[in-house]
Amino acid sequence: MTREQQETTTPGAGKPPRVFVTYSHDDERHRDLVREFATFLRAEVGIDVRLDQWADDGRRDWSLWAVEQLTEADFVLVIASPDYKRRAEGTEVPHLGRGAQFEAAMIRDNITQDLPRATRRILPVVLPGRRVEEIPAFLNAHSTTRYEIEEFTMDGVAELLVAFTGVARFALPEIGTFVGARSRPSSPKAALLTSALRPAACSSDVRMTGAEIDGMHRGDSIVYRPSLFAHEPRAVVEYNLGRRYTGFEAVAGVLDDAADADQSGCFQVFLDGVPQGQVEVRMGRPAWMRHDVVNVLRLKLVAYRPGTTASPLLAGVLAAGGQSNKLPELAWGNPMLFE
Repeated sequence: MTREQQETTTPGAGKPPRVFVTYSHDDERHRDLVREFATFLRAEVGIDVRLDQWADDGRRDWSLWAVEQLTEADFVLVIASPDYKRRAEGTEVPHLGRGAQFEAAMIRDNITQDLPRATRRILPVVLPGRRVEEIPAFLNAHSTTRYEIEEFTMDGVAELLVAFTGVARFALPEIGTFVGARSRPSSPKAALLTSALRPAACSSDVRMTGAEIDGMHRGDSIVYRPSLFAHEPRAVVEYNLGRRYTGFEAVAGVLDDAADADQSGCFQVFLDGVPQGQVEVRMGRPAWMRHDVVNVLRLKLVAYRPGTTASPLLAGVLAAGGQSNKLPELAWGNPMLFE
């Protein structure tokens, strides 16, 4: 846009922009809504708004009045509505809405004469209850800026004020120093814990096998599932990491085929003897466990079921009497190490 065009589009400093509102008289409710909107802009925002409802003080040549408003206005607000769309696009009955048809024809002519200036000056507006689809097609509502007003407040017309003032809501930040392309860090190398390392210590009831957890088969898991009674009240598996890994990850859960579907399980990780946060899981509600193991020498995994019978002798008595020993059916699913 040339400097001359900019000067004719943006009002001078300290001077409120002159704005003409063009619309159609769809019904009384729509007329009232347009007047309410125009009143808000004039009384609350300080915009020099011109509206036909305020000029109806005597006999007037409305076509000359419209020419003056369209010529002198800094901005023209085109209020979307079904009737205005038909009249602006030439599909209305000729004798209906002649004023809107006349004003829309002048607007189309303005656009044809100087598209860049008209794009900045002629602003399609969608008031509450109206739709974007009601904007005349020649205003290109889906490829150019439109102004959807949800409420008659300062926040509601904030984007419209940007168009009036030419000042963006957010200032363009200063450009920094170009640093050039940077190489992306490579993804950490992952390995299954059960394949990469042998346990340094392991409870007798623990098996390295596949497990079904939350509907997913995890083929390399650490499963804690005693058959008749628990040799230890807690399953413990320890690994020497040799300070070679950066991360540990596994899903902790109750086995999907557990005989007791109502059981809960507790899982905890120890890094060089330091306990990490304990999690409690239930069938269908596993937990992802992720830990930073940078410079860690010893990894210990602990799992147990609260209430498990700790004494083998008592377990035998309970089993003989048909009572539950609350045996755990838990697993660390596909535990991974990251280098």
